[in-house]
Amino acid sequence: MAVDIKNLNHNQLNELITKAQQRQNELRKEKVVKLREKIHALIKAEGYVFEDIFGHGRGVKTRRSGGTVAPKYRNPADPEQTWSGRGKRPRWFNDALKAGKKEKDLAI
Repeated sequence: MAVDIKNLNHNQLNELITKAQQRQNELRKEKVVKLREKIHALIKAEGYVFEDIFGHGRGVKTRRSGGTVAPKYRNPADPEQTWSGRGKRPRWFNDALKAGKKEKDLAI
């Protein structure tokens, strides 16, 4: 099916381009479906199921819960102030270091 594009006006060319892009997308989707079927057939032929190979959530990454971390350092002036050693240093920690204390002096 050859189309003589030299005889098409601007609107006809745009319409042809749009239809060609739509057909290209359809072909790509069909190819993906066929590939997916092949993969599932191969997995089944080997005696497995999809989840055995790729995990439970298709494309879903599990995220670790943001659990609390045990504190590593304690403020000697106020024992209720602690720091896990992660993230930005608290002011009391920096002040203690400036005052001449060492990290090991503040460790719990």
